[in-house]
Amino acid sequence: MTPTAPASASAPEAAPPGGDRLLLAALRAAAPRTAALVLIAVASTGAALLLPAVLGHTLDLLLAKRVGTRWVLLCAALVCVPAVLDALGEYLTATTTARTTARMRRSALDHVLAAGPRATARMTPGDLVTRLVGNAAQAGTAPATVAGTVTAVVGPIGGIVALALLDPWLALVFLAGAPLLALLLRAFTRASTDSLAGYQRLQGEIAGRLMEAVGGVRTIAAAGTAARERDRVLEPLPGLSRHGHRMWRVQGRSSAQATALVPLLQIAVLAVAGLELSRGRLSVGDLLAASRYAVLATGVGMLVGHLGALVHGRTAARRLAEVHALPPTVHGTRRLPADGDGTLRLRGVAAERGGRAVLRGVDLVVPGGSTTAVVGRSGTGKSVLAELAGRLADPDAGEITLDGVPLRELAHDELRRQVGYAFARPALLGGTIGGTLAFGSFAPPPEAVVHAARAACADDFVRRLPDGYDTACAAAPLSGGEAQRLGLARAFAHAGRLLILDDATSSLDSVTESRVSDALLHAVTARTRLIVAHRVATAERADCVAWLDGGRVRAVGPHAELWRLPGYRAVFGG
Repeated sequence: MTPTAPASASAPEAAPPGGDRLLLAALRAAAPRTAALVLIAVASTGAALLLPAVLGHTLDLLLAKRVGTRWVLLCAALVCVPAVLDALGEYLTATTTARTTARMRRSALDHVLAAGPRATARMTPGDLVTRLVGNAAQAGTAPATVAGTVTAVVGPIGGIVALALLDPWLALVFLAGAPLLALLLRAFTRASTDSLAGYQRLQGEIAGRLMEAVGGVRTIAAAGTAARERDRVLEPLPGLSRHGHRMWRVQGRSSAQATALVPLLQIAVLAVAGLELSRGRLSVGDLLAASRYAVLATGVGMLVGHLGALVHGRTAARRLAEVHALPPTVHGTRRLPADGDGTLRLRGVAAERGGRAVLRGVDLVVPGGSTTAVVGRSGTGKSVLAELAGRLADPDAGEITLDGVPLRELAHDELRRQVGYAFARPALLGGTIGGTLAFGSFAPPPEAVVHAARAACADDFVRRLPDGYDTACAAAPLSGGEAQRLGLARAFAHAGRLLILDDATSSLDSVTESRVSDALLHAVTARTRLIVAHRVATAERADCVAWLDGGRVRAVGPHAELWRLPGYRAVFGG
C-alpha cells in the first residue's frame, strides 16, 4: 500500500488503451507458453468431455452384462490423464506468470529510470513502488488467465454440443437459460472494473504516505506525533474499505446468482433427460452422460472467477501504462568540442514544479575553469537550477549549453561523462564502498578512486572499515558527513568538464569543508564547478556568486562585492 502523488491520484482511469496495449504485448511475448497452456487445458477438457460418454457406454455394457475390460481401462485413463495434464498446467502457469511479471517490472523500471527525476515529480516513490511491485504482479497473470478463460469457455461449449448430440432437446433447454448467465457475467465485469480502479489508486496513496512516514521516522519520534502520523497514513483506509467491500459484494452477489441459476439449469436438463429415458429415446448410460454434460455446460458460471482475474490484470495494467506514459529524456548525438573550457550558459531558463513557477527567465554564465556558488533563501530554486544545469531534467522554457552545445543535443554517454554530480543525501549504490565510488557511466581505475577519496577526505575513515574499500555498504555504519564525503568522492572520481554540487557539503564540519574546497580547486579534474551553497565560507571561496531571489538571478559577482547588499547578507542571516 502506498500514497499516490496528487498528479497520479486523479488519473487511474486515464489510459485504458495503454493498459490494453501492455496486456497485448505481454500476451505476444508469452505466446508460446500461453499456447502450450491452452493446448494442455484443451486436452484436459477434451478428456473430461469424453469421460461421461465412455462412462455411460460402460454402464450400459454393465447393465447388459457385457462388460468390456478395455472400456474400464479407458475410463481409468480418462480420469488419470487430466490429473497429469492439470499438474503440468499448474507448473507452466506459475513459470509463465513469473516470467511475465519480471518482464513487466523490468519494462516499467526502464521507463522510470528513463524519465529520471520527473518520474517522482508526477508520482510519489511509494506509488511507483506499488505499481512496479503489486500492479505488475497482478498484470503478469494475464497470459495464464487468458489461457484459463479460453479453456473455461471450451468446456461449457463442449458440454452443450455433447448434450445436443445426445438429444437436441437437452441443449435447447440449457440454452434457454444461457442469456441470464451472459447478463450476469457482463454486470460483474463492469462493477468489478470500477471498484478495482479505486481500490488500487487508494492502495498507492496509502503506500506513498507510509513511505514518507518511514523516511521521516526520526522526526516523527522526536516530535512525538506517532499517533497523528498513523492517522495521516491510514486516512484513505475507509475509502479503501468501501471499494474492497464493494468488490466482495459484487463477487458475492454474482457467485450467489450463479449458484442459484446453475442448479436450476442442471435440474431442467436432467428432467428432460429423464422424460426422454421414459420414452426410450435415451439409455441409462445416456442419462448418466447427460448429467455430467449438464455440469460441464453450466461451468460457464466459473467464468466469474476468470473474468475477475482478467479485470484485476487489466486494471493493474492501466496503472502500469501511466508509468510507461512518463516522458523519457531524449538524447542527441553530439559531442563537446575537444578544446572547450567548460563554459556553462543558461538563457531564459524557466521551470515549474507542482504547478508553481520555480525559475523565471534565468540568464547565467558560468565561465569555464571557474567556481560559481549559487545562493538564495530556501525555495528560490537553487536545487532546481542545479538539476537543470546537468540535465537531470529539462527546463520548461529556455536553453542550457555547455561549451556552446545545447545539453539536449548531447549524446547520453557524453553528457554523463562530462557532467558529475554530488548531492546532500547521496545514494550508496554499488554494493561495496569501492563499488559506490566507482559507480557511474564508466568505471575509473582503482588509483583514481583512491585519489578521489583522499580529495573528499574519505580515504582515512574508509581504510578503518573492516574490509576497507571492499566493505559492503550495508555493513558500514556511516554518519551523514561520511556519506556525503563518499558522494563527493564518487563525483570527483567521475569529474569531467563540469562538476555540480547540490548542497553536497552541508553535513561536513568547517575544517573538512575547507579541505574539500581546496581539493576542488587543485585535486579535481573538472574544469568548471557549480556549487549550491548555504554557508558564507563556501561563497567566499567561489570565484563568483549567483544570487537567486524569487526564481530569478538578482545579482552575479564576487562575494565581497555582493556582501555590501543588505538583501544578500540576509540570505546568510547577516
